[in-house]
Amino acid sequence: MKARVPKHREFIIELAEDYEKADECWEKLQEILEDYKKEGKNIYTKTFIEDNEDKVKALQEIYEFTYTIEEK
Repeated sequence: MKARVPKHREFIIELAEDYEKADECWEKLQEILEDYKKEGKNIYTKTFIEDNEDKVKALQEIYEFTYTIEEK
């Protein structure tokens, strides 16, 4: 059996393991996802990155993380 999975892009967030605000940061990132779902969209929507990159960048200014965007 074969299945074709649509390609999508993902944020790859990297936080230092010893970063003391890591849990707080992950909660804020999860809020972005939950808010997006409340709009009736899911993370595989083609415009997910564009719709949320400004929010991720704003969190990046507060918390110490880096991110990349990967196509899967």
